[in-house]
Amino acid sequence: MLRLEPRPAPSRAWTWASPLLALAITVLIGTLLFAALGKDPVRGLQVFFWEPIKSPYALGELGLKATPLLLIALGLAVCFRSNVWNIGAEGQYIIGAVFAGGVALMATKDTGRWIMVAVLLAGMAGGMLWAAIAAFLRDRFNAGEILVTLMLVYVAVQVLGYLVYGPWKDPAGYNFPQTRTFEAVTQIPKLMKGSRVNLGLMLALGGAALLWIFLFRTRAGFAQQVGGLAPAAARYAGFSSRRALWTALLVSGATAGLAGALEVAGPIGQLTPYVPAGYGFAAIIVAFVGRLHPLGMVLSAILMSMFYIGGELAQSRLGLPKSLTGVFQGLLLFTLLACDTLINYRVRAKAG
Repeated sequence: MLRLEPRPAPSRAWTWASPLLALAITVLIGTLLFAALGKDPVRGLQVFFWEPIKSPYALGELGLKATPLLLIALGLAVCFRSNVWNIGAEGQYIIGAVFAGGVALMATKDTGRWIMVAVLLAGMAGGMLWAAIAAFLRDRFNAGEILVTLMLVYVAVQVLGYLVYGPWKDPAGYNFPQTRTFEAVTQIPKLMKGSRVNLGLMLALGGAALLWIFLFRTRAGFAQQVGGLAPAAARYAGFSSRRALWTALLVSGATAGLAGALEVAGPIGQLTPYVPAGYGFAAIIVAFVGRLHPLGMVLSAILMSMFYIGGELAQSRLGLPKSLTGVFQGLLLFTLLACDTLINYRVRAKAG
């Protein structure tokens, strides 16, 4: 008979082994799921884990999907390490896309290349503005940021819908709810010829490096984490828990808004009702599977983007529903939560 025995101290080894075990269990359950659906499990796993990396073009698509996931997760890591629970990064992503799209629509054929920088900055400003609403309500009225940020996602969706169905609707778009296609001068430069991956990937990787330096090599990063996790200790040390709150939400909003700007000025090229892609919610899984560590989040963003691409391929090639992507994401999260038990507990055999 097995039982759980508390460890004298959390296991550092299981802190990093737990995500690997969770992935292995997810793959095992996925194999059983493919078999239950009457599909070849080997072919199913191939679609999810081999097809997204089998060619330079596939790798480019993988990087394209991983970019918004990583950017949003980096900002969420700052929040979660500060004990600020921003669950509504999807809304900040959408408003960032809206602000960026508004600037992009101002461009003409004669506009200079500088407009691309303005588009990205506008996206960051939009995300920060949306996150600032939650920061203000938490700071001024002690409103729970979990509920506020989550509800603001649905407000953001309505704002986007109003614009693409209303004042920003393309008059030459055959009545489709979308803006006109942005001018080429607003497009994010691509990294490789024949691939859609763009400069956003380099910004995301650079952001991961900057976050590592901020969290682990600066006094401000230490103060940020202490200010959120232990407000009393922070005040004693001269750190501001209020500053930690605002910094966490504004940084998270900025990265989510930047991700939205990169999407609409990159692969999408216009605003449509389909800008919300669930990246803001999936990035929560990316952050925790990556242990809120920049390097870990780079790897987990790649894994999560494989799930996105694999779900699309499973729909077209195996005739499976697109919701399979969400199934794999959910499986990974719940198996991770289960495996994390081994960080604080060890399994012991109990004599009958």
